[in-house]
Amino acid sequence: MGIVGKLVGGTIGFALGGPLGAVAGAVFGHIFDQNNRQLLEDGRGRLSGIEQSQLAFFVAAFSMLAKLVKADGRISRQELAEVEQFARFELGLDQQSLQVAMNIFNTALNSPAAFEDFAAQFYQLFYSQPQMLEMMVEILFRVSIADGELSASEKKLIETAATIFRLTEPQYQAIASKYIKSNDQNYEILGCKRSDSDQQVKQRYRQLVQMYHPDKISGKGLPEEFIQLAEDKFRQIQQAYEAVKAERGMR
Repeated sequence: MGIVGKLVGGTIGFALGGPLGAVAGAVFGHIFDQNNRQLLEDGRGRLSGIEQSQLAFFVAAFSMLAKLVKADGRISRQELAEVEQFARFELGLDQQSLQVAMNIFNTALNSPAAFEDFAAQFYQLFYSQPQMLEMMVEILFRVSIADGELSASEKKLIETAATIFRLTEPQYQAIASKYIKSNDQNYEILGCKRSDSDQQVKQRYRQLVQMYHPDKISGKGLPEEFIQLAEDKFRQIQQAYEAVKAERGMR
């Protein structure tokens, strides 16, 4: 069962704080009512550390997407449909989880907090886990290009997130290259240069496999609902490496 199912299917307490906590509280506030107080005091129904991280990631993703979609000052029906399609088809959310995701999205739309506030809190939560920071940038890109075009305002906010997350230029380019065409796309996905030796390319590929294997990244706090995205990223890394190997004649 994903993190959303645990939240809406039972009595679970959590403490998040900050702008993300304000959004989560507005969406899941019913779980803090007087009838649940004894459960929380007894320590029953609390989220584990990993589940807390999963909740934070889930809320942050749809909160940041809300501010991203609103970047140009208006929200069209098409943009709302693109977010719903992302949640339904790329994340595979069922109707109940989809409703929760869109409640988070709509709550964040009306939140006084800015995109930068959500990004800053997300960084505070995951600064020691670069995989999680990069996955969030991936999500922002994926939804932004759903209409076939990356607007200047969307690109600027994604770059802002990358700066707040303290991603290096190679880290950012490794993500952006999947969505912005480049002659060295496969190298950039691997975080490599054409001038790197075969050994350097192999070493970088092994590092990425260690970092982004879906089983490992789920243990870092990625919600189950987002595992398909991790699998897609892992597959892209493998495909890029195979393409570079073929180009170089590597074994």
